[in-house]
Amino acid sequence: MLAALTLPVPLDTRIGAVTLRRAHGEDTAAIVALLADDAISAARGDTASDDDLPAYAAGLQSVLADDSNDLLVAEHDGAVVATFQLTRIPGMSRQGSTRLLVEAVRVSSELRSSGVGSALMRWVMDVATAELGSPLVQLTSDAKRVDAHRFYERLGFAGSHRGFKYQAPAGR
Repeated sequence: MLAALTLPVPLDTRIGAVTLRRAHGEDTAAIVALLADDAISAARGDTASDDDLPAYAAGLQSVLADDSNDLLVAEHDGAVVATFQLTRIPGMSRQGSTRLLVEAVRVSSELRSSGVGSALMRWVMDVATAELGSPLVQLTSDAKRVDAHRFYERLGFAGSHRGFKYQAPAGR
């Protein structure tokens, strides 16, 4: 977990304050529900099946046990309404700069366009330079997420690279 992060923290949105905090094991089902609430994630197998919860719980514990990673959630009125993962990546390029990778950003479909996503991403952009010493924040977004691309561009992100993924055959 990224211990340098000052959490929890309140964030202002159009629906009022949300509390951004580190995820814990009891959040597993809510995080999986956010993944399944997204059509692209659901098509990849994130269907919120109770049978899969142990695998997701193990994944969450793995993320939180890694000093270079963290998984955060935003709460509103006692419910988890958003989540994302942060990974700090030391590097050689850009004079040895450290990058902050933002992954798996999800906001409840009922709250999209409410300012929750903007508040989360602005917090990340501030934290990257202030608390974690990362001058570069990067993320990938599925090519089908045209609305998300416009959202990130409005926040100042540039579509500067083309990403590639390789899916290893099952059983490897």
